[in-house]
Amino acid sequence: MLYTEIPTQRPVTPLLDGIDHPQQLRQLEQGLLPQVADELRQYILYAAGQSGGHFGANLGVIELTVALHYCFNTPQDRLVWDVGHQAYPHKVLTGRRDRITTIRAKDGLAAFPAREESEFDTFGVGHSSTAISAGLGMALARRYQKDPCDVVAIVGDGAMTAGMAFEAMNDAVAHDADLIVVLNDNDMSISCSTGGFAKHLAAIWETGQLINVNEQGEAYVQPHPKWTYNSRLHQSATDAADNLFKAIGFDYFGPFDGHDVEQLTQVFHALKKRKGPRLVHIYTKKGKGFAPAEADPITYHAITKIVPTASAPAKKSPPKYSDVFGQWLCDEAAQDDRLLAITPAMCEGSGMVQFAKQYPERFFDVAIAEQHAVTLAAGMACEGLKPVVAIYSTFLQRGYDQLIHDVALQNLDVTFGIDRAGLVGEDGPTHAGAYDYAYMRTVPNMVIMAPKDENECRQMLHTAYHYNGPTAVRYPRGVGTGAEIQQQMTALEIGKAEIVAQFNQDADQQISILAFGSRVAASVEAAELFASKYSVAVSVVNMRFVKPLDEQMLRDLATDTKFFVTVEEHAVMAGAGSAVNEFLACAKIIKPILNLGLPDAFLNQATHQQMLIDCGLDAKGILLSIEQAWL
Repeated sequence: MLYTEIPTQRPVTPLLDGIDHPQQLRQLEQGLLPQVADELRQYILYAAGQSGGHFGANLGVIELTVALHYCFNTPQDRLVWDVGHQAYPHKVLTGRRDRITTIRAKDGLAAFPAREESEFDTFGVGHSSTAISAGLGMALARRYQKDPCDVVAIVGDGAMTAGMAFEAMNDAVAHDADLIVVLNDNDMSISCSTGGFAKHLAAIWETGQLINVNEQGEAYVQPHPKWTYNSRLHQSATDAADNLFKAIGFDYFGPFDGHDVEQLTQVFHALKKRKGPRLVHIYTKKGKGFAPAEADPITYHAITKIVPTASAPAKKSPPKYSDVFGQWLCDEAAQDDRLLAITPAMCEGSGMVQFAKQYPERFFDVAIAEQHAVTLAAGMACEGLKPVVAIYSTFLQRGYDQLIHDVALQNLDVTFGIDRAGLVGEDGPTHAGAYDYAYMRTVPNMVIMAPKDENECRQMLHTAYHYNGPTAVRYPRGVGTGAEIQQQMTALEIGKAEIVAQFNQDADQQISILAFGSRVAASVEAAELFASKYSVAVSVVNMRFVKPLDEQMLRDLATDTKFFVTVEEHAVMAGAGSAVNEFLACAKIIKPILNLGLPDAFLNQATHQQMLIDCGLDAKGILLSIEQAWL
């Protein structure tokens, strides 16, 4: 069935309602599986409308998920989902049907597979390209324990662009591991798949040869089915001299129609009779069954929950920080033809669509390859160009060695625009940018900035770009504060902070609040509340730079300050506040200091504001912490 609207009422799903465990699915006649898949698709449409969340990828794996749980004895057999964007149908079929509308909400289901949530979630994910490594580890562990089981790693074509996936495949062959890899080829990750691997997949489809397997588990060649492969690279793909997967040493089967649930069950039942590394190549359509998502899979990668339309006109929202970055990128590129821009498969999310259109020859989407993205920038910088790497904080973690060894050690002129810094709300701990201050500020030659608002973000990006050396500007997810953005770009003085608010300056005792990035506005509000209640002078400093710190400002403040407070949307441990502590200790400035930030824990999903409140990083929480420490 092809649907055109997201239902607001729960659909009638008689077969699905009887499945609280995959064993109940396995008791059904195979001929009923298409109906189960249709009911599951309707239910996912309804649930996503209620909760929001990842959308297109889930609709694309409905039939695959039904076939996997029908053929394999889960949870004894292991299913390992890569990334986890596509795990909603899996959660519905494994006892979480009635809780799926709580996904991504506080105290609800996690946005991705999570081991603590269900025994069916064999491996916690959220970052791409880990499933084959994890699945191989499980297969080898069970072999060692003399308790073998079927292990299936489900990966997308986008995930296969990462080197880690091929490292794992190479090792699987070396160990002759009993591992099944399902390559879910939907011709795109979040952005479109790019590069030689995408061309190779297209070439496989052009060969006209399909490797199938009979009921005895024997492989044979049959004519290629007459469906269309929609790759953007299809016309440029050449005939494959060999199959990459077979060349590595995997038994290759496919490509199959990933929306033919009955054929998939036949294939999986047959493959269970074979041993060694096996790869099943299927073709699916992202957003399958929902017409708008099929037509525009990028927009429908994820959706917000459906809410009743308000009668009053909505206020215009401030721009997103990613949009501020994207506009700055275009403006800076117009002034300097040395600027090149790199993203690891996050063109849309990082606000780079317009830049890619205006300067296609200066735009490099390297697919899901964060390590490569960083070293690619280093190579460009060696040739006198000025690369800008747009990357999420949580994903830069994957390129940490390259940041140290290939960029900072050589003091190369690379600018990092670090998006999604701090808490990210509903996506939970796998996507939180809670550690970038810590892992960057320990690296020599790095300059690290954090803007208080969208205008300062623009000016900091300009500052970073014109600084000769490795720089990073880290900014939060979502919209700005509504600050007016100055089109004129002016470089800031490196390492210079600013006092943004002062209250009760005639009082005898003073508190100095040192705020970093997104917490400046909340710190000003908390300072004003504190000053209205107590006869204490309060100064709020927008620190701007995590590295280098404004040491002279700290020395000047220390003359009259009785109590320092640092505030950051980052882990307290080793964060910006720790940098202040280190300086004060080194300078032999002995003052009481309170460090506020994220606790030493992985924080489960909720709205961004709820998470700030829970961490005591909203204005009221900051006020309460200062009161408890001061009084």
